[in-house]
Amino acid sequence: FSGDNRYVVDYLVEEVLLHQPEATRQFLLQTAILDRLNGSLCEAVTGLPDGRARLEALERGNFFLVPLDNKRDWYRYHHLFAAALRARLAAGQPEQISSLNRRASDWYAEQGLRIEAIRYAFAAKDFDRAADLMELAWPDLRRSRQEALMLRWGRQLPEEQFPTRPVLAVAYAGALLVGGEIWGIEERLRDAEKALEWVKNNVDPAGANRPAIIIRDEAEFRRLPGWIAVYRAALSLASGNLAGARAHARRVLEVAAVDDHLLRGPASGLLGLALWTNGELSVAQQIYAEGMTHLRLAGNVADAVGGVLALADIRIAQGRLRAARQIYEQALQLAQEQGAPTLRGTADMYVGLSELSRELNDLLAAREYLAKARAQGEHTGFPQYPYRWRVAMAQLQAAAGEFGGALDLLAEAERHYVPDFFPNVRPIAALQARLWLARGELAAALDWARGQGLSTADETVYMREYEHITLARLLLAQYRSNGQEPVRREVISFLDRLLRAADEGGRVGSAIEILLLQASVYQASDNLPAATAALARALTLAEPEGYVRIFLEQGLSMAPLLREVITRGIRPAYAERLLRNLPGESMGEEAPAGADVSLELIEPLSPRELAVLHLLGSTMSGPEIAAELMVALSTIRTHTKSIYGKLNVNNRRAAVKRAEELKLI
Repeated sequence: FSGDNRYVVDYLVEEVLLHQPEATRQFLLQTAILDRLNGSLCEAVTGLPDGRARLEALERGNFFLVPLDNKRDWYRYHHLFAAALRARLAAGQPEQISSLNRRASDWYAEQGLRIEAIRYAFAAKDFDRAADLMELAWPDLRRSRQEALMLRWGRQLPEEQFPTRPVLAVAYAGALLVGGEIWGIEERLRDAEKALEWVKNNVDPAGANRPAIIIRDEAEFRRLPGWIAVYRAALSLASGNLAGARAHARRVLEVAAVDDHLLRGPASGLLGLALWTNGELSVAQQIYAEGMTHLRLAGNVADAVGGVLALADIRIAQGRLRAARQIYEQALQLAQEQGAPTLRGTADMYVGLSELSRELNDLLAAREYLAKARAQGEHTGFPQYPYRWRVAMAQLQAAAGEFGGALDLLAEAERHYVPDFFPNVRPIAALQARLWLARGELAAALDWARGQGLSTADETVYMREYEHITLARLLLAQYRSNGQEPVRREVISFLDRLLRAADEGGRVGSAIEILLLQASVYQASDNLPAATAALARALTLAEPEGYVRIFLEQGLSMAPLLREVITRGIRPAYAERLLRNLPGESMGEEAPAGADVSLELIEPLSPRELAVLHLLGSTMSGPEIAAELMVALSTIRTHTKSIYGKLNVNNRRAAVKRAEELKLI
């Protein structure tokens, strides 16, 4: 039932509008263009006095007027009545529509309400007026992260508005950048650069018969060279040109005033991201933190809060888990103090806290943080939030041995991935390969490595470090399964190179994992002194931050090595805590001497698979095992298939027999 329904319109026009005095009829028609009405606005649009009194009279006369506040300051017409009035105005006085909308635009501009002023300027088809207002509105839109409005308006402007309006051209370039439409940015930046050159040389860009450069915001105009360099840095970073990104960002920092926080904030942030992508974590963290301080001082609290995600990720790569947690907690506190506990980015922070809790092996807290993130709502997350949430939940499921569910979540996450300026140092495919390995599907994982073109001869660069460490895991599993000496030498040499690169870049998180893999490969080749030395250094790096999961993910092969370092008095309290967290160790169970079960498996069984394996040794049926473990029957079947693969058997009886041989049950 719409406003142009013939019967409704006939009634409203014939029975109401046409029976009113001319002054009332004109007032109704002329104010019909307004979505909201108040006395002053109506006076500006109609040119008639006593706007408030007229509105009150219409309300008393039941003229389909709806009050919008208790003070009766603002009203709106019933939508059907408004549609009828607009149809009548368009049919009888179409020439008035533009001027009425222009007056509304002027009134809103005088009140400082530029967004509404711009909307009515477009309704009036007064593109010059709209462009003027857009230029003036841009700083506030940028600060409040409303670039989408500029993007929408820019699409409505005629193309010829941009070459003579350099501030507007750069503003639209910024909106395009935030909107991910990078293909249109360079043209707008070139428009602005030409205009700057024309102004510098006092040359009219359009010639004698065309309009000259139009500047409405002098402060923004003075910053244009800086903003152009900022957006060029962003374009370079998006295209993988790290040298270009660094050069453009440094140019901004060289020319911007020390207290020009508006420019120094994004320039420092982009430079920090470029350095992070290159693996230079220490200087990246310092410069990026400076950028977030500038953004806060510039009043861009939303950007400053959102920037903590990068700072925390950098701290995690540095192995500084406690510092990362503090960053998240302080940002959440800042959002609370700003009266914005659902500020954009808060959901992502809860995901980050979940991942930190998982590494500490506090899986309950990790799940609670993910629940908090979901309760916040996707609107409180950045574009990557759906992706990050699913990856975190997949890691949690993997920690519980639910590899099938984890792989499903990673597939979902991949569909939600949105490229941004953060380096993607932990690709989904590498995470999937690790889960295939955990399920005993070594062949599938090796196929991934071949498909990615990964080789132990690759240059050790930060952007591929996670993939290279994953490749080392696969080679270790391959060596455990075939015992081939060339594979052992290859993986040892590769791990040495990876460790040197991680140490040089201050990437302690990677260094710990590499050291644990070194310990495992030395253990597998019966070189206990080298294995113990590698584990001892890993413990030294990990203990101050409380790492746990990174050790547990090495499997049961860690148990004899941990006992060895305890015997030698190397970080005994920490090593004992890690040992207690390994499956089969929590009740003080001692493995028989020489029974390092993981050496005879392609990959150790997960805690959940061990639980299933114990019940497979009973007389319980599949549905009974599922009920006992409170999971779906399909989950039990997935675990059983994985167990068969890891034990190299094809039925339940053989699995139990093999498990008994390995002292697993």
